[in-house]
Amino acid sequence: MSTEIYYFSGTGNSLYVARELQKRIPDSTLIPIVSLLQKDVIQTNGKSVGIVFPVHALTIPIAVKKFLKKTDMRSAEYIFAIATREGTFFRGFEKMEIILKKKNKRLDSHFILNMCMNDPRGKQYKSSTEADISKLEAVVQKRLDSIQRVIVNKEISKEEDSDYFIDFPYNRLFNYLLEKLVLLGMTVSEYIGGVNYFCSDSKCTGCGVCEKVCLSQKIKMIDKKPVWQKKVLCYMCYACVNYCPAQSVQINSIPFVKSYTRQNGRYSHPYATVKDIAGQKWI
Repeated sequence: MSTEIYYFSGTGNSLYVARELQKRIPDSTLIPIVSLLQKDVIQTNGKSVGIVFPVHALTIPIAVKKFLKKTDMRSAEYIFAIATREGTFFRGFEKMEIILKKKNKRLDSHFILNMCMNDPRGKQYKSSTEADISKLEAVVQKRLDSIQRVIVNKEISKEEDSDYFIDFPYNRLFNYLLEKLVLLGMTVSEYIGGVNYFCSDSKCTGCGVCEKVCLSQKIKMIDKKPVWQKKVLCYMCYACVNYCPAQSVQINSIPFVKSYTRQNGRYSHPYATVKDIAGQKWI
């Protein structure tokens, strides 16, 4: 296999990018990261290895971190990464480099693509319209053409993150401290069984979609109601929130962070179905 593209996607943005990239790269295959995480050691086979994922709270997702730590990339002569985000500041490639360095590997190229937001917690959140999606994806398509050339030619290309437009609160020091806080929270959650601040409200119909799309298999339907199991680590992908057809799944407010999901709409990529997201759990 010439190129392996490993991907993680909660609501379809990264899946869309991975699929579009595969169309552009001959002899390439897509492999869902979640399907491999039960293995003790993950073995790559491609000469080029790519990782496509969304930005989670300024850093790399929990599932991607687990994947990197478990993966033997001796087959890889070239490694690239693509992160999708709404526009928040991102320092995750540095974290990936630290993990890869321990395996005597490095990121040869990395890229960031701005896409529609799938986190409906914020007070100012607005659901993306078809026009919003089309506008962003026109840019993504052009970027993927240039990214494809870099990857196929195995060029070294490490873009500086200068394309972000959401800062908290427009201060790099604050971003840095917030990221450290998030990383600490993720580390703690791995040891205590994950976070558990989702719930369903009275609109729940018991359809089971949330259980199907739950990438960590944290959700279990009991008496036709979803239960977020406390002993199962949550990957924080928000698939359960965004794919619920009744918009019944909510994020509860936590200390210092109020949730407005009960008032806000939802977002999933128009080309990513429930079956597409759920299918990541199996090869």
